[in-house]
Amino acid sequence: MKIYLSALLSGIVFGLGLAISGMTDPANIQGFLDITRDWRPHLALVMGSALVVSTVFFQLAVPRLKGPMFAKAFMVPITSVIDQKLIIGAVLFGMGWGISGLCPGPALAGLGYLEPKVFGFLVVMALGFKAADWLSAQMDLKQS
Repeated sequence: MKIYLSALLSGIVFGLGLAISGMTDPANIQGFLDITRDWRPHLALVMGSALVVSTVFFQLAVPRLKGPMFAKAFMVPITSVIDQKLIIGAVLFGMGWGISGLCPGPALAGLGYLEPKVFGFLVVMALGFKAADWLSAQMDLKQS
């Protein structure tokens, strides 16, 4: 039960942070990515602030922890290999982010605004997840 409460509280804080900072508005994201016109530095400030807070937390709190508070083990990546699938996925994610001005976190936080374009984005994102799973399986079959 603790892990669900922790996840809920973390999600609420994350969503509120995105909403308050304006990161649920695709215009702010597209304004940050378009440096040729009216550039909006909001995203850099939000990301920089998050980096400062997380760095301080990890320097002060994590060394004192013997393990995760609500799980049996830390969830860390199982590989550090930069392969074709990672690069293709990153490029597609960046293209989708630039075109729509949304990524998964702000889109979920934006559900509270009940905007049809956010719902549309989430449907297409779910379809993209399924397509990516299928494509990944096809690439694995070719390599074996």
